[in-house]
Amino acid sequence: MKKMKNKFLKLSVMFVVVLCTLTTVASSVSAASVVVGAKNFTESQVVSEIYALALEKEGFKVSRKQSISSSVIPTAIKKGQIDLYPEYTGTALLTILKGKMTTDPDQAYQKAKAGLAKQGLTALPYAPGNDGQGIAMRASVAKKYGIRTISDLQRHAEKIRFASQGEFDKRTDGLAGLAKKYGDFKFKSNKVYDNALKYQILSQSKADATPAYTTEGQLASKKYVVLKDDKNFWPPYNLMPIVTTKVAKQNPKLVKTINQVDRKLTTKTLIKLNKQVDLDKHSYKSVAKKWYQANFD
Repeated sequence: MKKMKNKFLKLSVMFVVVLCTLTTVASSVSAASVVVGAKNFTESQVVSEIYALALEKEGFKVSRKQSISSSVIPTAIKKGQIDLYPEYTGTALLTILKGKMTTDPDQAYQKAKAGLAKQGLTALPYAPGNDGQGIAMRASVAKKYGIRTISDLQRHAEKIRFASQGEFDKRTDGLAGLAKKYGDFKFKSNKVYDNALKYQILSQSKADATPAYTTEGQLASKKYVVLKDDKNFWPPYNLMPIVTTKVAKQNPKLVKTINQVDRKLTTKTLIKLNKQVDLDKHSYKSVAKKWYQANFD
């Protein structure tokens, strides 16, 4: 009987040890640490915070570095200072990898993905949201002349007052490049304004069209429309998360979580998020939290 008791006691102790070990392992897995980065502008910070909230919901221990210079952040992730951040397909391909431009979103992603893989980085599937170059117009003027595309703008240019930022006229990815693709733009007038004032100039009817980025918060207003780049002049800049390959392989749940978030980040969604921060003056963290709770909680 004494031997039986001792045997039972040993088994009980072993069971407790094993249980504690399993609990510790499970705890360490569920509390895997990850550092989420962001560039120092609104859209990157909002998206980065959404990533962070989603990962915390899944049990990750998240640290945030959400104001890194655009020129520094590729080095930061290569050095392991951050594990993940929101990038753009066009930026990865053209700026980080110094690759050749393509106007096809899938090709841009595949080329960026292959190039980043050689640097120990994994490009997750890109989001539908595209923060690229575009031309915005006063909606009333666009409707008046039936202007929906950049080809339409070129045909009606003599009726349109263009609000430029100076450098845009000369850039190969600006008006000079557009002219080679679409033909010369002989605008009624072409005046240079500070970029920060362009929507004010349009709203005051001092100009009709201006260069824009396609997710700017002002575009949430029905007063403006973005013209379709019908000849695919500009490269795609779809939102694309970059993760260190080591972290991606060790944490399949992280990859799944970020992919679920990205599928909901459309161009219209990014415009609304930017508006809430840049125009409505809410903090990027509160905007990210509100959006995440509305879409995932």
